[in-house]
Amino acid sequence: MTTNQPRLLGFYAHPDDEVLGIGGTLAQYSANGVYIEWVVTTRGEAGEISDPALATSKNLGMVREREMHCSAQTLGMADVTFLGYRDSGMAGTADNQRPDAYINADDDEVVAKLVAIIRRVRPHVALTFEPFGGYGHPDHIAIHKHTHLALAAADDPDYRPDLGASWHTQRLFYPILRRASFMALKERMMAHGLPVDFFDGLEKRRANAWPDDKYQVAIQVNGTTAVKWTAFNCHRTQFGEDSLFRRLPESEMSEFFSTEYFALAYPEPEAGLQLHSLFEGLTLD
Repeated sequence: MTTNQPRLLGFYAHPDDEVLGIGGTLAQYSANGVYIEWVVTTRGEAGEISDPALATSKNLGMVREREMHCSAQTLGMADVTFLGYRDSGMAGTADNQRPDAYINADDDEVVAKLVAIIRRVRPHVALTFEPFGGYGHPDHIAIHKHTHLALAAADDPDYRPDLGASWHTQRLFYPILRRASFMALKERMMAHGLPVDFFDGLEKRRANAWPDDKYQVAIQVNGTTAVKWTAFNCHRTQFGEDSLFRRLPESEMSEFFSTEYFALAYPEPEAGLQLHSLFEGLTLD
């Protein structure tokens, strides 16, 4: 980090959360001198294994950690911190009951870990999931909660001064994947004669997702879509040949995610506010 360098800190739950809705922006910003660090609360141990030759249930967390570092390096992140909790799995699964599952972690413990990182990095902008976590994943919802608590605590000089000097993060954004993008993808797949039954389940899982029109920043990432998809390809265990995101040629697929959208969580945006970038108008110190 250098003086007056824009700094961005992401708070997410699993390896691969950094790619689809924000990867192009991260690549674009890092190429233009933004300092980026990432926090991942779990190693995605409850995730899928697209090919048994890539991992087993016993070593999946280690493999996904390597995949995350591959993606981070591709996107230009300076560092990734894993908090060390276990993937909680989808709601209602046995993974939820494990004592080491992230959703069962002590709030105070998680917040203290995050505050130490915030006060070290001193971000101007933070990113995390919106309240429903995109599609209701328990870990996504948990990191949303912990991010809000940690940013407030990091700004309080009376909270744990042993963790560093207090720091006020000027903006928190929720990157959002819009329903319109998925519906356009569905139509293109139908035109190719491809099965689209996946979208029925997706619609149900995203019933409480963030509204399409509620965003303050739209970033065109056409210049970094190749980098974004290279980072996507790092996550081989999660995105195998049968993945929804491999059913069209990469050149076509990138069209649907070539604009990335960000909703301003705080400070609360004025009606009609539109920004050209996440850092527009901020004081960098």
